[in-house]
Amino acid sequence: MPDILIAIDLNHDASWQHALPEAVAQARSKGATLHLAAIVPDFGMTMIQDYFPAGFEKEALTRAFAAVSEFATTHVPDDVKWKAHVGHGDIDREILRLTEEIGASLIVMASHPPSELRSFLVGSHADRIVHRAPVSVLVVRG
Repeated sequence: MPDILIAIDLNHDASWQHALPEAVAQARSKGATLHLAAIVPDFGMTMIQDYFPAGFEKEALTRAFAAVSEFATTHVPDDVKWKAHVGHGDIDREILRLTEEIGASLIVMASHPPSELRSFLVGSHADRIVHRAPVSVLVVRG
């Protein structure tokens, strides 16, 4: 059975409002399992970690998994099989890692309207994933 990965950010509705219906339609048409993935960024530097309570990252990952599962229960239709995933670290790398790990044949993600400065400085996640992904990527504009 094929697998489809949709990258979502539960803090930003724009990351899923238009992309999720497309992912659901793709999953239905292919009889695929829909894998919903949220990425929890890491601290980036060890010294920053010292300012958070012990176990903070582990707790954040546990909460994120519960939130993705609750989101899927609420927003994914009952006739579509789904699985929740949470990555930890660099968003682009984690989406690509999860794609490989689950054997997804398609990545679905939203494209946010870019700010010129942000795009110039760091580019967009969608752009980097499209260029590095080993599978097709459906970028949904809202």
